[in-house]
Amino acid sequence: MEHQAELMTTIRWQTAGMGAWGALGSPFYHALCEGLAVDVERDGPASRVLAPFAGAPPEAAYVLRLLGGVHRLVLSGEAPDLAKHFPSVGGDGDGAAAVVAMRDLLVDPPAAVLDALARPPQTNEVGRSVALTSGLLVIAREVALPVALREVGASGGLNLRPDSYWFEQDGVSWGNDASPVRFVDLWRGGVPPFGAGLEIVDRRGCDRDPIDATSTDGAVTLLSYVWPEPSERFQRARDALTLARETPVTIDRADAASWLGAQLDPRQPGTALVVYHSVVWQYLDAPTRAAVREQLDHAGRRATADTPLAWLRLEPHPSTYAPAELRLTLWTGRATGPDERLLATTSFHGGPITWLADPDRSVG
Repeated sequence: MEHQAELMTTIRWQTAGMGAWGALGSPFYHALCEGLAVDVERDGPASRVLAPFAGAPPEAAYVLRLLGGVHRLVLSGEAPDLAKHFPSVGGDGDGAAAVVAMRDLLVDPPAAVLDALARPPQTNEVGRSVALTSGLLVIAREVALPVALREVGASGGLNLRPDSYWFEQDGVSWGNDASPVRFVDLWRGGVPPFGAGLEIVDRRGCDRDPIDATSTDGAVTLLSYVWPEPSERFQRARDALTLARETPVTIDRADAASWLGAQLDPRQPGTALVVYHSVVWQYLDAPTRAAVREQLDHAGRRATADTPLAWLRLEPHPSTYAPAELRLTLWTGRATGPDERLLATTSFHGGPITWLADPDRSVG
């Protein structure tokens, strides 16, 4: 059947795009993904659940949506047969057994699974703060001003709280030295300007469907999109959710383009405005992307040394998807126009980061 061929393409893309689940420390999810492929080939329950989305582009990540909905049921205690095998709740990690239980679950898919399929994944991966904070430190050093953060597609806002975490490399560091969320010795080829410091005076985000990271239900939702292994990543997410309660953040329910216009004007003198996002661009339609670019370009032309504007983004490589690229566009009112740079490449979950930044040289 046609939808089976399309779904197999999506599953293969998802597996390859993630660098193979097993290679990134999740052989359990690799086994589940393989099980989904077999079930689709046999036109089983998973095939029928995913069939309405067969024509969607792979970037819409319906495999991740499905796994997120299943994981939520496990975390909430509503799928005890699956929980026996999910490492995130102390299960045995038996992927083959979990595939059987998942197939049984999908015969009559629960509301949580159908709801997850209806919205983009909210992988509010705090590990992306490794790259994003590195970029923020570059901005802070070069403009020598405090920063106001504006995150597009902020989800629960975990990456709006970088000063809650600890970053360290080669004896230099920045952040909250008492934080349980620690990123140490992850940079290769260079070190961000930790010594420059970073003062955050304001922070705000937007999302089409924001999640309250400080609520019990919101925390479960965010955790459901974190892979159940490696255990260190899952525990890091739990720790970040605990820290979130200490730093209030406003996340507006809004479309990126309509929200951004209000954030760009008026500007606060003596403050650098930083607009940023991570693994969000693929979920925006073409008109929204164009509107965001146009608004940033227009606001950038009005930037001055006292009101600089930065656009920082951690997004998939445009042709190979992985690795993710950390890019910066900085407007400071110079006659030469914006400064464009590729700062680093990295994984999607905060692993080692290849540092490419040269503050004295622009990269297209």
